[in-house]
Amino acid sequence: VVHSFLSFSSCLTMPRATAGRSTSTVRAVKRKSTAPGAEAAPQAKRKAKSSAQSKDDDAGLGDRKLSRAESGKAAAASASGGSSNGQCWLFKSEPETRIENGVDVKFGINDLAKEPNQTAHWDGVRNYQARNFMRDQMKVGDMGFFYHSNCKPPGVAGIVRVVKEGYVDHTQFDHADAHFDPKSKKDEPRWYMVDVQLVRKLKRFVPLNELKSIYQEHAGSGGPLAKLALFTSARLSVQPVKKEEFDFIVQLSE
Repeated sequence: VVHSFLSFSSCLTMPRATAGRSTSTVRAVKRKSTAPGAEAAPQAKRKAKSSAQSKDDDAGLGDRKLSRAESGKAAAASASGGSSNGQCWLFKSEPETRIENGVDVKFGINDLAKEPNQTAHWDGVRNYQARNFMRDQMKVGDMGFFYHSNCKPPGVAGIVRVVKEGYVDHTQFDHADAHFDPKSKKDEPRWYMVDVQLVRKLKRFVPLNELKSIYQEHAGSGGPLAKLALFTSARLSVQPVKKEEFDFIVQLSE
């Protein structure tokens, strides 16, 4: 399952991962326990989905099927090689094993590739700004980077696209989940997620240190990465990426 195009920090700031289920779940996992909204070091995390959770989804917490309109938008964006509205994103996730509350939070790009239709939902985000990006701004067809974090080396591993817009993240109601939020109510949910699908792995992994070097150069010269959120908002597990930044990094990987 996957979750939350963009941000650079270092191996010390990252997001999410857990085991298989009929429809995936990825999430931003904090390396240390922090209050909702802090998300100092988000991580990607997958979690096995129980039959009870499946019933909850059927009851209104998120239909996995895409509408014809959503499928059409995603296909058009994929064909054009960019987002339907020009907005891109960066999603952080952990590709290496790390146990969080008894669960392995590992979820790398190879894990996403093994999911049904190479699609997963990006759950577990517990930062309000990152949540707002997913709930209010992400659109079907938006492209994003799958970023490997909390590993050596961290960096951009591939490209994903949003295939389902923001809907209620069921993990906030699951007492057994690492991201259970006792203050969130089903009639007033706090947290949302989106579904993302793997487009492709980059031809060349683009490491953080290379991006940082270019960012520092561009910050002085006014290049396309001069304001890259990976360095200006590094602690967010889900970050916006401008189209020119996205294109530059993709070209860098070729």
